[in-house]
Amino acid sequence: MRVLNYIQGKFVEPSSENWMENTSPSTGEIIGSLPLSGDVDVGSAVDAARNALPGWSALEPSERADWLDRIADCLESKHEEIAYLESLDTGKPIALSRSVDANRSVSNFRFFSGMIREQEDEMFEMSDATNIVSLRAVGVGALITPWNLPLYLLSWKVAPAIGMGNTVVCKPSELTPLTADLLMRVVDEVGLPPGVVNLIHGNGIAGSSLTSNPEVDLVSFTGGTSTGAKVASAASPQFKKVSLELGGKNASIVFSDCDLEKTVEGVTRAAFLNQGQVCLCGSRILIEDSIYEKFLSLFIESVESMKIGNPMLEETQLGALISKDHLKKVESYVSLALEEGGEIVTGGIPCLPKDLAGGNWMAPTVVTGLAADSRCSTEEIFGPFVTVHRFNSESEAVGIANNTRYGLAGSVWTSDLDRGRRVAENIQTGMVWVNTWLHRDLRVPFGGVKDSGVGREGGRWSLGFFSEPLNVCLKHN
Repeated sequence: MRVLNYIQGKFVEPSSENWMENTSPSTGEIIGSLPLSGDVDVGSAVDAARNALPGWSALEPSERADWLDRIADCLESKHEEIAYLESLDTGKPIALSRSVDANRSVSNFRFFSGMIREQEDEMFEMSDATNIVSLRAVGVGALITPWNLPLYLLSWKVAPAIGMGNTVVCKPSELTPLTADLLMRVVDEVGLPPGVVNLIHGNGIAGSSLTSNPEVDLVSFTGGTSTGAKVASAASPQFKKVSLELGGKNASIVFSDCDLEKTVEGVTRAAFLNQGQVCLCGSRILIEDSIYEKFLSLFIESVESMKIGNPMLEETQLGALISKDHLKKVESYVSLALEEGGEIVTGGIPCLPKDLAGGNWMAPTVVTGLAADSRCSTEEIFGPFVTVHRFNSESEAVGIANNTRYGLAGSVWTSDLDRGRRVAENIQTGMVWVNTWLHRDLRVPFGGVKDSGVGREGGRWSLGFFSEPLNVCLKHN
């Protein structure tokens, strides 16, 4: 499956004629190839976006919203293809690709279409003047997305970006190019004006070229914290608008008065959805001491009941990790956990059919006995690996939750909603769920604090990031 760049409304080969292979995480087999783009390709894509900007930004918001709806309708007609390609490319279970990735790619476009139609100028009256505040396009946007939720996150950026009148150059992860290519096919099929949405494939060289290009006005990046620091370093000298959604090391805090059955189910999902390869995953599980043994036993039973294997089977709950390198990284933390005095209570290399032997497989791993400030307990691992800790009081639980350089998300499980909110408000993070996890309302802000990022997207926060406010003051006679 050979994919191409998409520039100025055309699928084009890379100028350098350099390519890289795309491999299946679940089998290790080569499933296609993609361009290794360079400065020339990036420059062409940015030029196309710049040339399309005046005409696109001049459209009425309702007209741009109509385009978002056309894209949503076309994506919806390819629902099963999205799910198949996402599972093939990422190794995630196809049931998850259907319910999350395919559905959200459609709903993102429809949601922002509705928001843009509802948007109105703000007016502020003075005794002798009227102020009118309107939102205008920023310009050319660089949208850089990761491999764990490829189309989900690309659509999350493209929809509000072009809906607010910007034109964009997309740079998906080189590990998962297939659904970005599908989105370009959709853009082409609906007849979106050439240059409004462009796409370049490639590795970090292409990404660096894009973020440092002087004709790029804003950068929206989702990915690892170390790469995010490089993006910020490249963009800041040119005073580009930057949004960074980075890593997480999130706590699931379990109090003794929780609903045990629902909490075990929720904490298991929070720990291992998408093989733990979600920035919001609860990779540290904090259990109140009085129910520690009982909860841990039920949690291990729940984890060991999860079906791991072929992502294309409907019953599969856990798929493969994204790459050999990432598998090695996660495995290195298993070794580190033992060095730090931890006990592996479940997990390891699963027994799978021979046709999956070349894939990147790891059974969900649970570690106990580690200090709350150990490396395994505080560093982002981004895989099917969790640490479990005891606590005796609210303050101790909050202290453990805050003892990391990340601050993206978390969850609190208790029948006392006053306590749930109190604890949540004391966690240094951007998002907290009480008695649930990943229960998303697209209107609310998404993002973190500390090393988890800069800025917020989602709802009006996305519209604000992808626009510039203009205030016009009209003096009365």
